[in-house]
Amino acid sequence: MAAASPRRSGDELAGIAAANAEERAAAQMALAELPLTTFLEEPLIPYEEDEVTRLILDRHDRQAFAPVASLCVGEFRNWLLSDRVDSQSLKALAPGLTPEMVAAVSKLMRVQDLVLAARKCQVVTRFRNTIGLPGRLSTRLQPNHPTDDASGIAASILDGLLYASGDAVIGINPATDNTSTVVTLLKMLDEIISRYEIPTQSCVLTHVTTAIEAIERGAPTDLVFQSIAGTEAANRGFGIDLALLREGREAALSLDRGPLGNNVMYFETGQGSALSAGAHHGLDQQTLEARAYAVAREFEPLLVNTVVGFIGPEYLFDGKQIIRAGLEDHFCGKLLGVPMGCDVCYTNHAEADQDDMDMLMTLLGAAGCNYIMGIPGSDDIMLNYQTTSFHDALYLRQVLGRRPAPEFETWLEASGIYRHGHGIAFERELPARFQHVLGPMTPNGTVSETSTSETPP
Repeated sequence: MAAASPRRSGDELAGIAAANAEERAAAQMALAELPLTTFLEEPLIPYEEDEVTRLILDRHDRQAFAPVASLCVGEFRNWLLSDRVDSQSLKALAPGLTPEMVAAVSKLMRVQDLVLAARKCQVVTRFRNTIGLPGRLSTRLQPNHPTDDASGIAASILDGLLYASGDAVIGINPATDNTSTVVTLLKMLDEIISRYEIPTQSCVLTHVTTAIEAIERGAPTDLVFQSIAGTEAANRGFGIDLALLREGREAALSLDRGPLGNNVMYFETGQGSALSAGAHHGLDQQTLEARAYAVAREFEPLLVNTVVGFIGPEYLFDGKQIIRAGLEDHFCGKLLGVPMGCDVCYTNHAEADQDDMDMLMTLLGAAGCNYIMGIPGSDDIMLNYQTTSFHDALYLRQVLGRRPAPEFETWLEASGIYRHGHGIAFERELPARFQHVLGPMTPNGTVSETSTSETPP
């Protein structure tokens, strides 16, 4: 499995990568002949040693697996790409697939194969709106601030909403994991969503234990967040296990805040997390990433995204590796029935730039990605990395004909912000319901310097 992976700096760091292209091709040819049933009979991490392995095998649905049970990995690739396979057949198949199966077949695929097969997968989730419908592209509005300043966060939220961002979630990475700060931020988000009647959900991306404590304090919590990985040991490094995740989900469900659905979890993942924790069991990072999606699948999340280039060049060295990894992750997650988004991103010391991100997000848009990030200027001033902006989502929606989540789109149109096919609806004047926040606009389309507001957004 490791030798068959496309070149990956993390696998080279772990000493498990193919020595050269010839060795990689030989490994891919051998992998193509491997029966899919081998992954059920020979777990890559022993059942007795790892609760993620036990979850994968105990939850495996042999009846769902039956349509492909006789296939080898190469035949499975051909089956996925065939015209007779559609979204309904892939949805029925998902419970019968293991992460190792989908990771294996992804190693035999070209970029166009990853796009074509993933595009057939539709994973729809609901809380206050509906995410993942065909022809839709949502965004996470990410209004981070280095000091958790309420005014700075509010300004970013308003900026994002006025550019039609935020239907996946308005999600803040807090600068501190302090429970009181988390409660304050949750109350602020709840007030904004309630005041403007926005059909979206909020999340403060704190540790699951802090989220549980915030719920116990009465905080208006929509989604419970947690970073997850593909091995028990790596998850211990995050301070979690499956039992704790169940506790977090039950706490969120007890609030019954979702009028449309009960998908209350938000998970983030990333290739290299298990290796960075010394918990990779000698496996390649892409297979381990796929195993994280089995963890996510167990808890019926609203959102999952791979923060694909965030961990750094030690694991994904350059733009080429980041692009390939993002498409692999999206493909594997969708095939397993997980509502995948992607944080199309890189760190400033990686051999990548915004042109690489443009390529990845365009390919992901074509592949049917559920959502991407929306951050002012694509530069996260708290986490200090480069990602996608509000304008990037508008570009994808315009070029690919994608629309926001239906409930959110209705709100955008009613608020005078956005009309499908026309983009942002206001040019010289802010929508009336937001004028009290920023005041009138000048003839050149900028906010008047004399305008003030005593009422925060």
